[in-house]
Amino acid sequence: MKVTPFVHEGLGNSSYLVPLAGGAAALIDPDRNVGRYLRVAEARGWSITTVFETHLHADFVSGAREVAHATGARLFVPEGAHSQLVHTPAQPGARVQLDGVEVEAIASAGHTPEHLSYVLRSDGEPPWLFSGGALIVGGAARTDLIAPDLTESLTRAQYRTLQHAFAALPDETVLYPTHGGGSFCSTGQGGDRVSTLGRERADNPLLSFSDEDEFTRWFPTSFPATPAYYARMRGVNVQGPRLREETPLPRRLSPEEFDVARGEGLVVDVRSKEQYADGHVAGSLSNAFRDAYCVWLGWLAPADATLLFVLGDAPLDRVVEESLLVGYERFGGFLDGGLEAWLRSGRSFQRTPLVGAREARRTLVDGAAALDVREAAEFAAGHIEGAVHVPLGDLEGRLDEVPRDRPVVVYCAHGERSTSAASILERHGIGPAQILNGGFGAWREAGMAAH
Repeated sequence: MKVTPFVHEGLGNSSYLVPLAGGAAALIDPDRNVGRYLRVAEARGWSITTVFETHLHADFVSGAREVAHATGARLFVPEGAHSQLVHTPAQPGARVQLDGVEVEAIASAGHTPEHLSYVLRSDGEPPWLFSGGALIVGGAARTDLIAPDLTESLTRAQYRTLQHAFAALPDETVLYPTHGGGSFCSTGQGGDRVSTLGRERADNPLLSFSDEDEFTRWFPTSFPATPAYYARMRGVNVQGPRLREETPLPRRLSPEEFDVARGEGLVVDVRSKEQYADGHVAGSLSNAFRDAYCVWLGWLAPADATLLFVLGDAPLDRVVEESLLVGYERFGGFLDGGLEAWLRSGRSFQRTPLVGAREARRTLVDGAAALDVREAAEFAAGHIEGAVHVPLGDLEGRLDEVPRDRPVVVYCAHGERSTSAASILERHGIGPAQILNGGFGAWREAGMAAH
């Protein structure tokens, strides 16, 4: 029996479609982009009859309600989640028989208080463990996303989960975690997304701890930055999002209509950094459409923002899907004809220079400030000497740390984050800004001095 994974590289997450007997299938931890699950199931002649949620997700809007609406599937959500959806509360220790497969719910608190993992057993197969964030390849998911005063107790719960929750399962148990490499929810070190319990018992550094106090002191120090939108996702997932059919799609707007609408909305320019630098609507947020688009949209755009899009080559339906994935449902429209139509209408635009390392160095020598918008670990590993360090996700709230009396050279690892940062600076009248093309890597490759 072959499990089909669906990986969202930007979120660093996986969901899983599991075939059962008689053409039925189960789905574990679906995100809101449900079309891909439905298409695969239909192509293989499967009916999705059951959906399992391991926990209330903080990094994306669940697709459980949408799948249940489309298929009539029975939805299992951990009892402790207090979900307002129509569902069957999944209780720790409960066993459910599904079309030739037995499903056991295992209490695995830590990443969240209500967290359950599901073990699926079928004759002649090793067990499959769908662990959510309780155990992932090379690590486990973070424990600080509920409330600061709960982090210690959840970290202790996570230690006990790692030590005891899966102890009765054999080494050949196949591990299918939801969180994985690249997820801001996780601390995993492995590049793989699927493993076995035997491999994790041998290689996962979190399983080497034998002292709960030591683990509790150390584990929270290993967490990455927390995207701002995480704080609101659990509430959305408790209540359940609107269905796709209830969400109006963006309207096609002429340059004149777009110009009026942007007065009450946020323009999100999803074109490449090169296209944005060459010309853009003043005040727009640059967020190039890529794997990480949804994470940065959630981090940088206000929760209640009405979004207006400048698309370029990005397909509208995909941009909408990825925006919905992190909770945005208010779409004001998109610029018909793109920036070319905006320019033909005679409206003003802005340019932000995209410069190479040598030109950036000359600008800095002439007195410009360097702004590093990478994460703390990246900055610590090397940076331009004298650079002001403000991670992109913190920039809007720390603009007072950015010099206002001189030009600013903004850089990140490659250029997308720094282009987003430059667009924020522009919106607040800071600069003029230049974007270091190729980021800190280009700076080093050019042989420039670094600290």
